[in-house]
Amino acid sequence: MVPHLVTALTGPINELEQRILESTPVIERWFRLEWMEHTPPFYTSVDIRNAGFKLAPVDTNLFPGGWNNLTAEMLPLAVQAAMAAIEKICPEAKNLLLVPENHTRNTFYLMNVAQLQRIFYSAGLNVRIGSLNPEIKEPTTIDLPGGERIVLEPIVREGRRIGLKHFDPCTILLNNDLSAGVPGILEDLHEQYLLPPLHAGWHVRRKSNHFRAYEEVAKRFGKLIGIDPWLINPMFTHCGEVNFAEGQGLECLQTQVDALLARIRRKYKEYGIQERPFVVVKADNGTYGMGVMMVRDAAELAQLNRRTKNKMNIIKDGRQVTGVLIQEGVITHEQINDAVAEPVVYMMDRYVVGGFYRVHAERGVDENLNAPGASFVPLAFEKSALQPQPGSPPGASVPNRFYMYGVVARLAMLAAAYELEATDPEAEAEV
Repeated sequence: MVPHLVTALTGPINELEQRILESTPVIERWFRLEWMEHTPPFYTSVDIRNAGFKLAPVDTNLFPGGWNNLTAEMLPLAVQAAMAAIEKICPEAKNLLLVPENHTRNTFYLMNVAQLQRIFYSAGLNVRIGSLNPEIKEPTTIDLPGGERIVLEPIVREGRRIGLKHFDPCTILLNNDLSAGVPGILEDLHEQYLLPPLHAGWHVRRKSNHFRAYEEVAKRFGKLIGIDPWLINPMFTHCGEVNFAEGQGLECLQTQVDALLARIRRKYKEYGIQERPFVVVKADNGTYGMGVMMVRDAAELAQLNRRTKNKMNIIKDGRQVTGVLIQEGVITHEQINDAVAEPVVYMMDRYVVGGFYRVHAERGVDENLNAPGASFVPLAFEKSALQPQPGSPPGASVPNRFYMYGVVARLAMLAAAYELEATDPEAEAEV
């Protein structure tokens, strides 16, 4: 399944693809040097939008679910990357405790947990699943579609270590984004490796910090290969104090939306782009595609209806939105079977291991696709995201397009590494 691209808009994206392909040795050396200085997040997924005139990451997830949506062919790559990641952190690792979200009834999510368990088992670890859900009081077997099953067990704590009954892990892998805050049982674990670290959770993380770091990465990368960083960077701003329920901070929001739309218009004029610009307003600490709205005119914000205010006010785990990221909207000109699609790239350690298309038949090119009704089409990134085909004309080679996605996704992952360094509480303590 290869995406259909709207060819009328592929001029600049083909030039970008050509520049990236010509610069492959320079790019790969640059990444290699960056990873000598900075630690990549343990695993990452990045949502990318290809507008035909720009290719940009719009979201970076440090607790990625959806591993079950990748093709079976990607498994060896993921296992290899998992081996490299674990070897770097704890070469003698034997037992790994996987801590998932509390969704015990969401079988799609649990299939993702089963896939992660399979990856790390194949990487040479005993893997068991420890649940933070207070309803799980004893080992609980859950049947999954396709005849698979997983066992959730209650986490127990002894001193400064957590584990399960008769299972003492040296490494704990979180697949829980901590939106509701850090449960006490996970705090002050000084004898075990916790991946990713607690400050990667949404109780600390802010999208505005991430995209500030990404802006810096995009500028340096643009200089490296001689491109306008805007071609790979969604412009953004943010409002720190907003209360949708009470209508507070909406003047700040209107002012910032107006200013950002003006900046986008100037860029569109510079590149001769005929599309109507829009911005995406999203919860600064949001996840799961919640707390997101599209705005084409700042005046729209003066007439928000109650339903929209409610939708923007509360996100995952009942958390209230207090700050928002205002991001340049990037349309997606990719389609699968006439439905709008966007690529999602998966990485473990510093390696691209796979990807899929998020497809939504009922959404438009300028809408959020991470919404109920979305489906997932696996794509064989594993054969191509790290193997460009020099000599193929731009736009003609699927591996080259996927390589370009992999480069942009790794730039977002590098930005996440910068972001985690800046918010590391232990780093502050050392200063």
